[in-house]
Amino acid sequence: MAESSRGKLAIVTGGGPAPGINGVISSVTIEAINQGLEVIGFTDGFKNLVLGDASAARPLTIPDVAPYYHRGGSILGTSRTNPAKKPEDLARVISTLQGLGVKYLVTVGGDDTAFGGSQVYKQCNGAIKVAHVPKTIDNDLPLPPGVPTFGFETARHYGVQVASNVREDAKTTTRWYMIVCMGRAAGHLALGVGKASAATVTIIAEEFRGKPVTLKLVCDILIGSMIKRKAQGRGYGLAILSEGLLESIGEAGLLAAMWDLMPAALVAELKRRSTKEQDEALAEYLGRFGNVERDAFGHLRLGEIEFGRMVRALLSKRLDVLGLKTTIVDKDLGYELRCADPIPFDAEYTRNLGYGAVKFLLSPEADKYGAIVSFLEGKLVPLKFEDMINPKTQRMRPRLVDVDAENYECARRYMIRLEPADFSDPERLQKLAAVVKLTPEKFREEFGHVVE
Repeated sequence: MAESSRGKLAIVTGGGPAPGINGVISSVTIEAINQGLEVIGFTDGFKNLVLGDASAARPLTIPDVAPYYHRGGSILGTSRTNPAKKPEDLARVISTLQGLGVKYLVTVGGDDTAFGGSQVYKQCNGAIKVAHVPKTIDNDLPLPPGVPTFGFETARHYGVQVASNVREDAKTTTRWYMIVCMGRAAGHLALGVGKASAATVTIIAEEFRGKPVTLKLVCDILIGSMIKRKAQGRGYGLAILSEGLLESIGEAGLLAAMWDLMPAALVAELKRRSTKEQDEALAEYLGRFGNVERDAFGHLRLGEIEFGRMVRALLSKRLDVLGLKTTIVDKDLGYELRCADPIPFDAEYTRNLGYGAVKFLLSPEADKYGAIVSFLEGKLVPLKFEDMINPKTQRMRPRLVDVDAENYECARRYMIRLEPADFSDPERLQKLAAVVKLTPEKFREEFGHVVE
């Protein structure tokens, strides 16, 4: 391809997949070519760029990208390589881009990809103009209020289909299903899926407002919902848990929960051992629920833990003690959603974002700063890197669910879970206690803490 008179634009996609990546690639390519630019795409994110491998660049034409506008996945692939972790890696990235004659760069991804793009702009003093298109199905990036990250609406759409089918299965088979929904930093996806699928109860980390969260507390909230449903004559339900609960419980909380899951004989034996031996035994037992790995700082990699299976194990043990018989099935939800074909919302949205990225890069503003592309009320709103990314953490401040807003208030109103009124009304308290054959006083002692 002949060198374009207006220069060359490169596209890099990073992080986990999200519905709509191909929509961004397509719209960026089409608009850039229509504006007289040559377009190249790098395969597998920054992975090959940090190696200085220019052969990872492939030319993109309109016929190359147009057929994939409505398709999931990424025709360029993706990776989680962070180009800014090491100065020498970033230097190779910039050298490779400049060696290929790249004047404009569009990055598509989350925190690491955004920070990498911002550092490319900073280290080459704006010689390469950079626009970042934010994506995550978690919807946890701090865009303007009411503006989702692309891919979220599609993930919620298909997540609701799964949850609704599972809810009907629960009703048909008289059992409980428990879905752990992806979203480590925020509970947007869990709440969105739970609310739209009419789940019985949804639990997200934000509702605890920073207070300590224990696995027992999560389980008791779920058991409270089961008891309340049983009192209503329904022995089935659907619970949605946010993956972020695992982070809130933390390593110490998970290890402490192992005491409740271990056989009584093993607990008695461990009580006679040293604290160090106890900690080692607890960590070993935790391995029953996933690969117990530690990072460079010695902390457990919580993402390796099968949270749903752990909650189900503790629930089953607690329910046996209470004499409440029910079948519980756990399911993780997230990976099934990331490469789905985008729904019309995200198809349109990513066209806006791709077009907006090119428009920004060709504007005088791109000479002054690199930016994250956003749209508000139909208008392009470039957000400066320095206003969005904390240089110390190299990340954006996560956007959490606002549990003081009516959106969450509405969600809570339609959940079936224990509420303060269940304990203040003697008749309601008596009815709930009778389900598990406890006195009202004993029921309050067991479950009163879930509404405090």
